[in-house]
Amino acid sequence: MKDLTFETLIAVFEEIFGRGLFWTMVAVAAVVTVAYLYVLIRDRHLSARKFLAAQLFMPIGAIAAVLFVQWVTHSGFGDIGGPVDWIVLLGVAGMGAVGIAILVYTVQALIAGKSPKAAE
Repeated sequence: MKDLTFETLIAVFEEIFGRGLFWTMVAVAAVVTVAYLYVLIRDRHLSARKFLAAQLFMPIGAIAAVLFVQWVTHSGFGDIGGPVDWIVLLGVAGMGAVGIAILVYTVQALIAGKSPKAAE
């Protein structure tokens, strides 16, 4: 593997997670992203209250993402070796934290409906 290409990354992720699980995760991420963009366009602002509630879930998302990756890859924390492993693990935790915050904000906004400020 001399070059790191997009196709190589897709192949690696398919190998790690399995083809079905990987593409399911991509589809779920796309749906959540479209719903989040819809909420932002519809409301025309971020709600501080919803954003704070979403941030409170970030540690849960970080832990869940790390545990999910450990479970899917049949790895344990004892398998973590060098600095690159720690960097990847922190990246997974960061993506899990941001992902759950976006999901929670979106779900809150969709359940609550259009905010009164957006009607102005």
